[in-house]
Amino acid sequence: MAEEKAPTTTQFPGTIEPQKPRLKKAPEFPILEKQNWLIHLHYIRKDYAACKALIKEQLQETQGLCEYAIYVQALMYRLEGNIQESLELFQSCAVLNPQNADNLKQVARSLFLLGKHKAAIEVYNEAAKLNQKDWEICHNLGVCYMYLKHFNKAKDQLHSALQLNRHDLTYIMLGKIHLLEGELEKAIDIYKKAVEFSPENTELLTTLGLLYLQLGIYQKAFEHLGNALTFDPTNYKAILAAGSMMQTHGDFDVALTKYRVMAYSVPESPPLWNNIGMCFFGKKKYVAAISCLKRANYLAPFDWKILYNLGLVHLTMQQYASAFHFLSAAINFQPKMGELYMLLAIALTNLDDSENASRAYAEAVALDQSNPLVNLNYAVLLYNQGEKKKALAQYQEMEKKVTLLKGSSSLDFDPEMVEMAQKMGAALQVGEALVWTKPVKDLKSRHRTTSANKSSNLQQPLGSNQALGQAMSSAAGFGKTTQLPAGAGGASQFSKPPSLPLEPEADPAEAISSEVQEQRETQKSSLAPE
Repeated sequence: MAEEKAPTTTQFPGTIEPQKPRLKKAPEFPILEKQNWLIHLHYIRKDYAACKALIKEQLQETQGLCEYAIYVQALMYRLEGNIQESLELFQSCAVLNPQNADNLKQVARSLFLLGKHKAAIEVYNEAAKLNQKDWEICHNLGVCYMYLKHFNKAKDQLHSALQLNRHDLTYIMLGKIHLLEGELEKAIDIYKKAVEFSPENTELLTTLGLLYLQLGIYQKAFEHLGNALTFDPTNYKAILAAGSMMQTHGDFDVALTKYRVMAYSVPESPPLWNNIGMCFFGKKKYVAAISCLKRANYLAPFDWKILYNLGLVHLTMQQYASAFHFLSAAINFQPKMGELYMLLAIALTNLDDSENASRAYAEAVALDQSNPLVNLNYAVLLYNQGEKKKALAQYQEMEKKVTLLKGSSSLDFDPEMVEMAQKMGAALQVGEALVWTKPVKDLKSRHRTTSANKSSNLQQPLGSNQALGQAMSSAAGFGKTTQLPAGAGGASQFSKPPSLPLEPEADPAEAISSEVQEQRETQKSSLAPE
């Protein structure tokens, strides 16, 4: 029986593949940070609903210890206006990571927005210890000091910020501080450096143009305002300023064309309608002027300058009761302006209330130390009341003011005022040695009074237009019996109506004197019945 052999298997030589090394598993992010990228993505896309849901989920997983999630949630609270809640969350971030200067900066920012400037300064100083070369900290410290009116410290911090890193905003704040201190020339130097650094910034160009306009340097003002409009044709501040310059030179139609462009973008602007109204006033379209001014008054009922213009236009139309109404309202808001009282006295004189008119003139004389028209009108009223000695005293005071104005500037006086003063001098028998004996060379020029104290409230540029008191000269006829008319109620016309480009703001920047002085439209005086 044959033996069964176990089957043998022949192994053929073959290649044995080496085993591949196993790839290492990617390291897992710490649980506190794994969703940060997605939170950031939703936040920058402004998908705040999804961002909040993700933050809520992340904080539940981490038991409220995820610093970035808390940080972004605080930013969203601030955007919604919940400043106190954002402050508490930023403080939580600062507790979780006290060595992060950004957390302290955000805490200080929230304190600043809550008006706690001293507390904000303390936190910014702590942040500065962690990062001494952060321009933002220096800038914000300067802004906080500015609000506290510590201007020297504010300027030091802002200069430090500029040394670290130049920014438009730092230049703007530094210029505003100089304006708050009344240092107009230094402010202009700062804004010039800012324009050199950022020549396309329309806010810088507009502000610099307004400052030149305030100084009466019209060529440079027009140049900078034109550049601002080149980069931004709808810049309403530049349009108002340029239109105001055109009004000053009597180009009412061109100014109205500019204002028409602005009316599409800012239709509810009180200064816009004020300026449009004064354009119509210059074109002697008084009903249209009153309509526009009343719209401006509706939009800004507490702006005394609009009320002033309304009173002026109503005086022009011989609507003395309405003029009295608006001028009285303007005086309630601006009780320290002498020319307002003078216009009120003119209205009262024409309303046959000589007693209160005399009181208004007395107040105007006490408040206004530079405008000779106040004394001239008061002298006319006193003369008509038979008080020649008091009238002579006012006339002599007027001559002193005229002498000072002639010595300090090359102003030419309104010919109607010169004529009235000559008649008044003859009536009072002052003598031949009068300042008015030689009429001015250019009788077409109009008188513009300037205050000796340029820093006073009366001469600072204002929101929608300047003081117009000098637009009223004595409306006096000279009768056969040398009896002057009762009531210096006519208006003497200045060649240009008033209008200023900028309205006041709530920011301290608002204290900026960025507006222009204007001349006024005057009217011929009405002769009194003999």
